Amino acid sequence: MEKQNWHNLDKEEILRVLNSRLQGLTVQEAKARLSECGPNVLKEPKKISALALFLEQFKSFLILILLLATAISVIIGEVVEGLIILSIVIMAAVLGFIQNFRAEKALQALKKMVAPLARVIRDGKEQEILAQELVPGDIILVNAGARLNADCRLLEAMSLKVDEAVLTGESVPVEKTAEAISQDVPLSERHNMLYTGTSVVYGRGKAIVVATGMQTEFGKIAASLEEIKEEKTPLQVSVDNLGKSLGILTLSICLLVGVLGILRGYPILKMFIWAVALAVAAVPEALPAVITICLALGTRRMVKRNALVRRLSSVETLGSTSIICSDKTGTLTKGEMSVRKIFLNNTEIEVTGVGYEPRGEFIFQNSNLSSGGQDLDLLLKIGALCNDSQLTNEDGKWRILGDPTEAALMVAAYKRSLLKEDLNNEYPRIDEIPFSSERKIMTTIHRHQNHILVFSKGAGEVILEKSRLDYEMKQKLLNQLHNMAGEGLRTLAFAYKETPLNLPKEEIERDLEFVGLVGMIDPPRQEVKEAIRICEQAGIKSIMITGDHLLTAKAVAKEIGILDKGLALTGDELDKLTDSELREKIKDIEVIARVSPLHKLRLVEAFQRNTDIVAMTGDGVNDSPALKKADIGVAMGITGTEVSKEASDLILLDDNFATIVNAVEEGRNIFKNTKNFFTYGLSCHIGEVLIMLVAILVGLPLPLVATQILWMNLITDGLPPLALSVEPITPEIMQQPPRGRKEGFFTKRVVFFGIGIGALIAIQGIALLLYGLKTSLVKAQTLVFCLITISEMFNAFNWRSDKVSLFKLGLFSNKPLILAVASTILLQILVVYMPFLQKPFHTTALNFIDWSLVILLGSTTFIFMEVIKLIENKRKNRRSTP
Repeated sequence: MEKQNWHNLDKEEILRVLNSRLQGLTVQEAKARLSECGPNVLKEPKKISALALFLEQFKSFLILILLLATAISVIIGEVVEGLIILSIVIMAAVLGFIQNFRAEKALQALKKMVAPLARVIRDGKEQEILAQELVPGDIILVNAGARLNADCRLLEAMSLKVDEAVLTGESVPVEKTAEAISQDVPLSERHNMLYTGTSVVYGRGKAIVVATGMQTEFGKIAASLEEIKEEKTPLQVSVDNLGKSLGILTLSICLLVGVLGILRGYPILKMFIWAVALAVAAVPEALPAVITICLALGTRRMVKRNALVRRLSSVETLGSTSIICSDKTGTLTKGEMSVRKIFLNNTEIEVTGVGYEPRGEFIFQNSNLSSGGQDLDLLLKIGALCNDSQLTNEDGKWRILGDPTEAALMVAAYKRSLLKEDLNNEYPRIDEIPFSSERKIMTTIHRHQNHILVFSKGAGEVILEKSRLDYEMKQKLLNQLHNMAGEGLRTLAFAYKETPLNLPKEEIERDLEFVGLVGMIDPPRQEVKEAIRICEQAGIKSIMITGDHLLTAKAVAKEIGILDKGLALTGDELDKLTDSELREKIKDIEVIARVSPLHKLRLVEAFQRNTDIVAMTGDGVNDSPALKKADIGVAMGITGTEVSKEASDLILLDDNFATIVNAVEEGRNIFKNTKNFFTYGLSCHIGEVLIMLVAILVGLPLPLVATQILWMNLITDGLPPLALSVEPITPEIMQQPPRGRKEGFFTKRVVFFGIGIGALIAIQGIALLLYGLKTSLVKAQTLVFCLITISEMFNAFNWRSDKVSLFKLGLFSNKPLILAVASTILLQILVVYMPFLQKPFHTTALNFIDWSLVILLGSTTFIFMEVIKLIENKRKNRRSTP
């Protein structure tokens, strides 16, 4: 597209230059332009090639030393052993490559899931498309909370303000206009332009796309930036650090063992190769890759349960969540509003019908108000015109686009045959003051014949305060408002007035004529009550946060089980509490009504001061500070704004509270699995190191040769940890309190099991070594070699759960582990019995008695763990029995 000063051109000229129209491009035109201009994406940094990723596996210091040892072995004539070591190193590199490649693929898949959307007009119809499909000439619609995904020139602007800090550094939102700017002004002063990466904080507008992808202003900046490396999660960082610490400790022990061996007369080269092989086997170098895979696969499972994780770091935090602060409407409730009651002229009118299908009646004193009722029609007109939602019929199904509350008002108007298209023609909108969670009111200004009319809707208290009513009437209406709220109805009030054309904005919402009240029902989601019970069982406190009336909030909270004996407060009551008072009361709060985004932020801070880990939901642009501050910011996938999604860690694809609970469950399971396969690896490595250390200290022959050590590292550290990382969720995961904020892997329990099982393997290994030496050294080494492998396979089953017995879990409930263990044992048998493998691996065939001893002793690691689980569970049951 030829460079233009778009801000200088008027609307007609822009449409002509871009060959577009206000009704939008046709689908065919958009496809042609997408083919010509390419997708609306920024150029991605160059990805590491598969070859480079494979070569990365050889950069380890220990691997390089092992390759050097291999070369020395070949030079001095130990060709076969040298080649076997080289083969094992290459196989380990292939396994590492596969693990890293899978991790990279999983991360890329996660990024694709978070693709933003854009609202466009195509073929004259409003629709949502992927932002990457935007093309120059597209007509887009924006409102508060929208994130801009292309550079655009405004065609219409209604009280539009945009945060351009990401582009200009200016933190104050910029007021936008649709008028042409004649001067050649800098980018920050082009107030009729919208730019990629900025976000709408107030109002709404219509604009035409003028640049996409790398042609945008943001794209030009991105082209000059260096690649930003993806940050590791706290879990990955802590595991890296732990791995380094264990590596240093292990290397020190291996060095000590090597020196002792040389002092006892073992050949220097043999001891050098052996010590390096033991170090390679003992250092948990594959752990970071396995953890990345575990986290990424966990996020994919969450997507299947309607939870989209935006940051891997949030997966581990989810499992620690102790407080869930949830919006009521659409999250705890279905979000399918239906008008149930209208209070008008001191009378109540019942409204029938369910959902968004515009069928129903208006019942007054058991009669259908099929005609007449001018005041009723006025209220419904205000509800339909002071409204930005749309109701459409697609293939016989009624759907909404926009806010569910506004949609319910639209449906009510349709039930009286008051169609929005006709009303817009009769009462064209000429201006508006948009709704915000701070103001709790929306006002639109319309022209009707020779009159200018102001229509307002909002919270009952706000509308009453702005209406021309005496004190007595206001109190009467407030009582009616309380009665409706006490029935669990969400209430709105409506007002209007006739006004001069050029009335100052601050005067528009004063001295309104009160019209009436509307009560809407939004039934709780069926699955929410059970989800809240699960939270309580798991030590997680659920708190309802809503902009509704306090009585409405309390009625719904009691129905779903959130409100029991705790406190139910309003935002105003929250404002009156000092920080110290709030910190004292916070543990008892269960419901907060009439909240603003600032209240949400204050709540998060108060809970965090009490060391709680907080998940906070939000859907509006002003919820972003609270979502960012929360340990887990949860945005709504259906009703949430793009800005709230950008600020969040987790997106609910179905806007459902139960999905948060599912995500917490997945988060707990991922941490448990990661901790378990870490402990599995630790206990195996301790066993291998201890058996060698003891043998050399007491003057026994080497229990294992270098090729055997490397082989065990390859087959036992490869498949079983991956299989343990996909261990299914078990019931007890949500029957225990959340783990502490600082709880990591290296707990006393992990050390106990790591050393305990490792020592058990070492003691049995020395016993078998002594038994085998009665026949020959090669048989003794084969017995120890097989014992350690079999012990580690039994040990893998231990670490499916450190608390639940395998017999309760079910032997075959983790099929990948069964396959991993069977494959490992088969490979081990090949090494023992295949003649061409026996010499390089220093093995000999074992008889039935030998294998019986190996299996019997190897199974003791499993029996040891099962006995401990049994004792612990019996103690737990005794404590829980009255």
